Formats: sequence, structure tokens, C-alpha cells
Amino acid sequence: MTLDITRTDLRNPLHARAFIDLLQHYASGPSGGGKPLSDAVCARLLASLPDWPGFVSFLAHRGNTPVGLINCFTGFSTFRAQALLNVHDVVVHTDFRHQGVARALFSAVEETARATGCCKITLEVLAGNTVARNAYEGFGFAPYVLDPAMGNAIFMEKLL
Repeated sequence: MTLDITRTDLRNPLHARAFIDLLQHYASGPSGGGKPLSDAVCARLLASLPDWPGFVSFLAHRGNTPVGLINCFTGFSTFRAQALLNVHDVVVHTDFRHQGVARALFSAVEETARATGCCKITLEVLAGNTVARNAYEGFGFAPYVLDPAMGNAIFMEKLL
């Protein structure tokens, strides 16, 4: 069965359901924190994201089965004075891993980034997620380094 990649339309009830189901699958696993998103968060996502500036998302389907999702947001590189596309979520359903789903999703993201004049695609990945890290490196990603003497960039957060 072929793999179909489509731009996510959260106003489409089938896309909205697939989006939430795949995010819940990801959130419930070890790379997503191990617990599902609350109903309130899911409702806010579906209410906010369709009109969120710079939201870019693709769904992967095999037949009628949603098997993958990638969510991105545009940002801006001050060092290049150009837009960038940040990959925020990558989800491949456990039953469909190692079948080219992530590669196809990243291909759609790269095509979109190039078409919209982005200078780069960025992402963050958990240090212990070696499978994802190896896949991303295979897709051409590398750690962010400006000066090797200063080391790799580290992703940090402050919860509010």
C-alpha cells in the first residue's frame, strides 16, 4: 500500500482526529513524556493551530490509516536574515516504523522550506533517543555549532 503525505488541515474532521490520535500516541510513549495530553490541551490545539501564523504540518497515511505526523513552525534566523522552519513534533506510529514514513514527512517539510525561502530546518531531539538521532543525521541534520571551541548548542526551557 502506498504512503500518502498531505498537508494537515485541522478544519477537516478526519485530519483533526488523525492529528490528535497521533499526538496522543507520541505523548504516551517514552519520547513524549509517557502520558497523554489532556482533553483541554487537545481542544486548544484544534482551536488555535488552524490560524496560528507559521504552522506547517503534514500527515502520512497508508490507505485510510494515519501512520505519521510532523508539526513545524516558522522562525527567523538573525544570522542569515531569513525564515527558518523548526520541526516541533515527529510522530511515526509504532506499527509503521522503519518503513520510510519519517523520511517522507521530512521530504515534504524540506520541499516546503525551500519553496518558502527558508535558510534551514531545525529540530531538537532527546539525547537518549538514538534511533531518532541516527535517522535525523541520515536525513542530513547535524548538531548546531558556531565555534567548535564553544561546543554544541543545548536546547533549554523555562516552564511558565
